[in-house]
Amino acid sequence: MTNISPNVRAQILVEALPYIQEFVGKVVVIKYGGNAMINDELKQAVIQDVVLLNLIGIKVVLVHGGGPEIKEMLEKVNKESHFIDGLRVTDDETMDIVQQVLCGKVNKNLVSLLSKHGGKGVGIAGMDGNLFQAVQYDDVHKNVGTIVNVNPEIVIDILEKGYIPVVSSVAAGLDQFTNYNINADTAAEKLAVSLKAKKLILLTDVMGLMKDPKDETTLISSLKVSQVSVYEREGIIKGGMIPKVQCAIEAVRRGVETVNIQDGRIPHSILIELLSNQGVGTMFY
Repeated sequence: MTNISPNVRAQILVEALPYIQEFVGKVVVIKYGGNAMINDELKQAVIQDVVLLNLIGIKVVLVHGGGPEIKEMLEKVNKESHFIDGLRVTDDETMDIVQQVLCGKVNKNLVSLLSKHGGKGVGIAGMDGNLFQAVQYDDVHKNVGTIVNVNPEIVIDILEKGYIPVVSSVAAGLDQFTNYNINADTAAEKLAVSLKAKKLILLTDVMGLMKDPKDETTLISSLKVSQVSVYEREGIIKGGMIPKVQCAIEAVRRGVETVNIQDGRIPHSILIELLSNQGVGTMFY
C-alpha cells in the first residue's frame, strides 16, 4: 500500500463511492469461519473490514462457528470428534464444550478484537432473546438442531444503537430442555432472511463455485438460483459445497438480494466484494 500513488488511492475511494451509497443503512450478514478464523493475518483483515463497513454506515452482523477451537478443546479432554454427513455428532458432553467454546471463548475474543480495531461489538448467543429456536435434527447427530424460529429483535436493537452483533451458532431447544449445535452457514442464512438483509456473505476456504475445483480459472462469478439445478446434474456442485449452495438458494428465494460464497483466505475479501468493481467468489441472485 505504501507504493500506491495518491492518485491511485483517490481512484480506489471514488470507485467505492457508489457501492457505499448502495449499502449504507442496509444489513449485511457475514458468516465467519474457516482459515479466516485461525490465521492471525486473515483474522485481523476480516475484523478491519467489518469495523470499516460499520463506520461508514453499513449494518454488519457477524455470525460465527468455531470448529477448530471445538476440536482443540475436545482433544484436551481426550474426546474424539465424529462427523456424519459433514455435521458434528454432538452428545451431551460435546454440547457442553461446544457451548463453552462458541458462546464464551470464540465469541468474546471476536468482540475484544473488534474493540481493539475501533469497533463496538456485542456478543450474543443464539439462545439470547430466543434469537434461534430449534428442534433436533435427528437421533444420530444427537444435540444438533434445525432452526424453526428466528426472533431477530435483539439483533435489530443492537444494530440500531450502532453496534456490531457477533452471533454464535447455537440455539435454544423447543422440543426438549437442551441447547443445540447449529451449522453456522445455516444460522447465518436464517438470520439474513429474518433481518431482510441486502447481502449474505459465506466465507469459506475455496474461491467459490468452480466448474473444475482444481482449476481456479473455472470460477463461476455469478449464478442465478434457477440455474443451480443444471450444475447439480452435471456434478459441479458436490461435497461440502452442497449445503453452502443450498443456503444461498434458500436465502435468495426468501428475499436476500444476493449471496456470496467466497474465499476468506484472501485478505480483505469482504471489502473487495462489497466496495469494488472487481468482486470475489460466486454471487447467487
